[in-house]
Amino acid sequence: MTVGLYQLPVKMLEDLISPRALERILNDAAALRGTTRGHLDAQTLEDILKREVFKRLQLSVPAPLAKRRVAAVLAELSRTTQEHLVVSDAALDDLEDHARRFALYFDWPETQRLRGVLGVARQEKEEGRETAALIQEGRDLVAQMDRRLQEGLVVQAQELADLRSTSMHFQSLGSREVRRLDTLIVQVDEAQQQGTLLPGEVDRARTLTYTLRKRLESSLLDTPAGQGPGSLDPAADAQVQARVQELERQHALQLLEGAEREFGPLLLVRPDLGEQLAALRGQDGESALTTDAVEGWRATLGSALSDVLTGQRTRLAELETALADHTVSADARVSLDAAYRLLSGSTLATDELHALDTVLEVLRAGSVDAADSQTAGLSAGRELLDIERKARDLPSAAAELAPLLVGAQAALSGGQPVDLDPLWNVLERHMGAVAQERENFDHRADRIVAEYDAVRDLAGETTQRLGHLADVLRAQRHLGPMSAAARVRYAQTLGDAENLLEEAQAEYRAAQEVTAGFGEDALSGLLDLFELGKDDGLPVADAPTDPYVSEVWQVQGEALLDGPQNGNTVALGRLLTLAGDMGVTDLTLSSAEYHWEAQQDGGGPWRVKRTPRQREHHASKNTVPARPPR
Repeated sequence: MTVGLYQLPVKMLEDLISPRALERILNDAAALRGTTRGHLDAQTLEDILKREVFKRLQLSVPAPLAKRRVAAVLAELSRTTQEHLVVSDAALDDLEDHARRFALYFDWPETQRLRGVLGVARQEKEEGRETAALIQEGRDLVAQMDRRLQEGLVVQAQELADLRSTSMHFQSLGSREVRRLDTLIVQVDEAQQQGTLLPGEVDRARTLTYTLRKRLESSLLDTPAGQGPGSLDPAADAQVQARVQELERQHALQLLEGAEREFGPLLLVRPDLGEQLAALRGQDGESALTTDAVEGWRATLGSALSDVLTGQRTRLAELETALADHTVSADARVSLDAAYRLLSGSTLATDELHALDTVLEVLRAGSVDAADSQTAGLSAGRELLDIERKARDLPSAAAELAPLLVGAQAALSGGQPVDLDPLWNVLERHMGAVAQERENFDHRADRIVAEYDAVRDLAGETTQRLGHLADVLRAQRHLGPMSAAARVRYAQTLGDAENLLEEAQAEYRAAQEVTAGFGEDALSGLLDLFELGKDDGLPVADAPTDPYVSEVWQVQGEALLDGPQNGNTVALGRLLTLAGDMGVTDLTLSSAEYHWEAQQDGGGPWRVKRTPRQREHHASKNTVPARPPR
């Protein structure tokens, strides 16, 4: 028993053309060649792909894109034979292995659906019935889960890089929270290397990072201005407060995005909750979003989820009782099993219940003698559900499809014939637009990565951040068809990377100009930075009683952690920012009056020491000169 080769292009091109339309093309093309779609060999299928399928694809996407997609199918076809598609005990065992691979993600609907498919396929095989369709559905589910996993790993890798970068600023604190953060980062890193998602650990690490960053910034506000070595003047105090408020806003926004992901299935069945989400996002635009507001909304979501779960469990029991009076298909039995597994794990089973409702309506609308009509109705019901699922990845098509979906569902419930071609036509038009957008995204990503290579040797924070985003773009570039959420992240990464690329290129040009003209005048201008606190119009701290006493500062970014707060502070921040952009971690320079030493350890705070040149001269006068050699 085999699954036809024709299903390969049907699955690989389903993001550009509807399966129904492609199968119809393959049927007609096979008939012209004196065969059927299920008996197409590789050579005949290749000819159809190059002719009929390529021509059809050009109705929704440009010819170059259609050519590349057909070429990808041909490449896969060249290494695929009929033997690879054999449905046997080995195929079932292979699906069992995949199910164990994704067992960790028990809350994914695809995982429970795959378990249901395997259970029903075993029963069907024992009873001597056809299992090819079930095996193919299982393979499709594995492909969907693998896509979801790969998208998740790209996001997790980006989160891991951000956590590592941020955690370097906390190492000097040495607190229990820092050690816990380090442990979580190690756990996520190990999971990433093993191809496993740990969303809970990532969320906890992000929360710890927020807590530590807020504590570090808030510590600068603890000492009133003028009452200690780490005190701030009013202007600096306002800057720190602004940074703390921005941290709080970003944290609230991250919590909101996390709640949206966690309760996504609930938002699909409760539009009123989606309106609340939009209102909270509006608060963020007004800089008024707070953690308390998000936590309050999460509590509302939790209560609503409990209510919907109760309702779905009740509906499942009703459907199970009603369907017991009918002979149902293997597909319906899979939906029953998957719905039971999902609801037992407190996960919504909206799609499965929808499918079962459609099955029951078709069975009730038909008659005992209308078996063909019932079969057509059940097939249309499955196809309609497939259209709804695809539409979720095409938000732009939602408004146009909504009335068509309602009309098709009403016709199906009334036992009337349903024409789904208009719905597929709408989907194909939007799928073509998304495919062209993806093509554009990939070209932008290639350009950014290539232009980054030209400036990657320029040290500095901008280049480092750009390098990190270039790595993310490489990973996103190699993903297959993307979900709507993955496309949004891809667009965001591209925008951020393009902005950083402009900054890096400007810094690169500036560095070249400085290098080319670095002479006495340029060196003199650079040394002017070291004449800190001298005739700059800013208040200067009282000079130490001992003219030979050194002064020491500790600076993190633009914030003064320790040391005298005076006119030197602004110039210090400017100097250290310049050094960081150049990738410098040690500075030793001298001016007419002072000798300067600055060191940065592991991306942490800078320690700056200023020693008067008279001190060196004073020390030399008390030193016995060495006897010159004879």
